[in-house]
Amino acid sequence: MMSQMPQQAAVPKCPSCEEPLEPGDRFCGACGYDLSVVPARPADSPTLAVNGAVPAPDGVDWPVARDSDGHGRPAPVHAAAELPGTDSGGSPLPPPPPEAPPGAPESAAPGVRFDRPDEPDEYPLQAPDPRLTTERDAAAQDAAAPAPAAHAEPAAVTKVCVACRAGRVDDDGYCENCGHAQPRERDHMEQESGPIAAVSDRGLRHHRNEDAFSVGCTALPDGAPASVAIVCDGVSSATRPDDASLAASRAAGESLLGALPRGTHPQQAMHDAILAASHAVNALADEPATAREQAPHQNAPACTLVGAVVTAGLLVVGWVGDSRVYWVPADRSTPPARLTEDDSWAAQMVAAGLMNEAEAYADERAHAITGWLGADAYELEPHTASFKPDRPGLVVVCTDGLWNYAESAEEMADAVPPDAAARPLHGARVLVGHALDGGGHDNVTVALLPFPAPPQGAGSA
Repeated sequence: MMSQMPQQAAVPKCPSCEEPLEPGDRFCGACGYDLSVVPARPADSPTLAVNGAVPAPDGVDWPVARDSDGHGRPAPVHAAAELPGTDSGGSPLPPPPPEAPPGAPESAAPGVRFDRPDEPDEYPLQAPDPRLTTERDAAAQDAAAPAPAAHAEPAAVTKVCVACRAGRVDDDGYCENCGHAQPRERDHMEQESGPIAAVSDRGLRHHRNEDAFSVGCTALPDGAPASVAIVCDGVSSATRPDDASLAASRAAGESLLGALPRGTHPQQAMHDAILAASHAVNALADEPATAREQAPHQNAPACTLVGAVVTAGLLVVGWVGDSRVYWVPADRSTPPARLTEDDSWAAQMVAAGLMNEAEAYADERAHAITGWLGADAYELEPHTASFKPDRPGLVVVCTDGLWNYAESAEEMADAVPPDAAARPLHGARVLVGHALDGGGHDNVTVALLPFPAPPQGAGSA
């Protein structure tokens, strides 16, 4: 009777130390591991599952799966919430509430939302202002709200998402329900002050509104009315252009409204207002040295400015940059006019006689500005001019976001509604819509001032 021989190595490496093995080795040469305990390599190959099904070879009895129905199908899996449980004291948990009949509204714990409304594939570029609610929404909210207790504190105003119309807007400007970013306050601004109005919009291509405006009414020392409008356009290639335009418009507007009642001539008041705006923008560049060292690539904030003062018989305009003022007479049979000259490369080419206007403004360098407000401006040259129109009309003060779509005086007059002098806010909205319909490639801001300035109390409140 022959003794059983140890099994030869069936693996290329030692199962113990991973050292290579030679065919016929019975012990590992490195660690002495007994290779006879290594199981023999199976003669067949494993069956790969195709689409989740493993074909069973004929004549093989597979064991029945545990907890199956006896035909190879496993019993249904139960979720943890479907199994009976106990509380921390070992007592059975209360049974779940009965199912609501079909069609009944689902109820949820107070203050908890488990539903998520379907979200559209796209949201409109121009989202409604979240600060405004329609009368219908307000009535629905009032009807749904419980009656306040006698000692209850007044509830804080809650912003509702403009996208899903369900979630609350968090302090960071995003909806807690769908995560949609809400429109910022400066994305669309409107103001009506007596007989004048202004509208500013972000447009369809820019991620923020870098325009700003200031409008107001005052009286001269003799009691005659005066209307004021300032429109500023931030220079996008500069640092913080939105802050620059806002600071300039506020400073210039406050300067004019303070100087005119003291008897300062409107043209001198406009000149001084531009200087005040320049100082305000320059102040934005006054940063600690460490801040400039950390961001040496940043340049100084900058913006352009255009403004108008309208009295009973005088029209004064002032500007630095390429924003414009147009004159549109009430009698549309008489010609309109542009009252400003751009501080731009194209205007310089035309003034020097090197190109005609069509050639200059067709050049890619046309809108490169040569004058602006900012600490890095080469030399501040405020432009002012006075006019005495002999007939009533409308003064249009705007940024290039509008006049790019109505460049000539005739095109601007055609875009102005006939009743804009009587309804300036409506007229400003129409002009902004004209720019948006044309493409809205830039921020759009326009202010409308009727001439002559109506007496105090006239016009829209």
